[in-house]
Amino acid sequence: MSLCSIRLLSAIALCIASFGASAADKPGVVIYATGGTIAGASKSNTDTTNYTAGSLGIDVLIKAVPELNDVATVSGEQISNVSSSNVSSAILLKLSKAINAKLAAPDIHGAVVTHGTDTLEESALFLDLTVKSSKPVVIVGAMRPATAISADGPMNLLEAVALAASKDAENRGAMVLLNDRFASAYYVTKTNSTVVDTFRAVEQGYLGMFTGTVPHFYYEAAKPVGKPFFDVSKTESLPRVDVIYTYEDQDIALIDAAIAAGAKGIVIAGSGNGAMTAAVKAKVAELSKKGFPVVVSTRTGSGFVSKKEAGIGSGFMNPQKARILLMLAINDGASDEKIRSYFGTF
Repeated sequence: MSLCSIRLLSAIALCIASFGASAADKPGVVIYATGGTIAGASKSNTDTTNYTAGSLGIDVLIKAVPELNDVATVSGEQISNVSSSNVSSAILLKLSKAINAKLAAPDIHGAVVTHGTDTLEESALFLDLTVKSSKPVVIVGAMRPATAISADGPMNLLEAVALAASKDAENRGAMVLLNDRFASAYYVTKTNSTVVDTFRAVEQGYLGMFTGTVPHFYYEAAKPVGKPFFDVSKTESLPRVDVIYTYEDQDIALIDAAIAAGAKGIVIAGSGNGAMTAAVKAKVAELSKKGFPVVVSTRTGSGFVSKKEAGIGSGFMNPQKARILLMLAINDGASDEKIRSYFGTF
């Protein structure tokens, strides 16, 4: 064998060894798919509103973005394949248990959840409150289906995996990523029905942004003030909590109907700083005296709801997020005082 041949074989062997080492060094990231627009499809490539959500499986999503392998060692699991309006507490419990189990493995650095955007913030908060790990959990979606011109799902997914693979993403709790920006799941909310920059934390801001596949963090890792943890590892079902929207001339019929249907707690989406009609306020006061938990939030979209004479002020939690927190608190057997502490409105 000639000297040139030996040198060529040595170089090839060195390249193979180097490639194997770099592949082994890549952080492990598990993608849990639940459906939604990011897995949606339509016959028209200009349709961004009447598509069928949850049309594509996790394997299709991963294969569509081969660049995922450049940032992590990726695996996938299909938890469900539904529109986010059909995500149930059973799905949330299954998802939380799966993530907790997987993040305990030393070869897994983070988890990504693909999810429809309509209720994404609710599922994200649930995971933020029930996943016990310093490793990153990133919830990602899309505002345009996979079949649309300029679909945002592939890039969002790539950035979500890159974020979950980042060492700097540790100890930040669950995060929501869309449109090159990521925010704390505890605070972020959907603010627009159709545009791609819909997710924002109006008061608290973003945690960071992306350039290409590189995340840039604005702050050191920090935990939202007063954020609790709930162990749902042995929970098979969650108590019913209903949200009731306030309006002029409102009576107590909807509250009575919710309780009759089996609600164990109620969230009032009040006007302004949790204002209610006199009839509703009196009913809330009556329920509170009986030990039935009622959290009073705001329908305005942002702001702090302070301590209430009737009911429990929701603090920074909007109605849909207040429902998630109250549901977990009731499941945990929390007292009225404890629930108030969770919302920061003693």
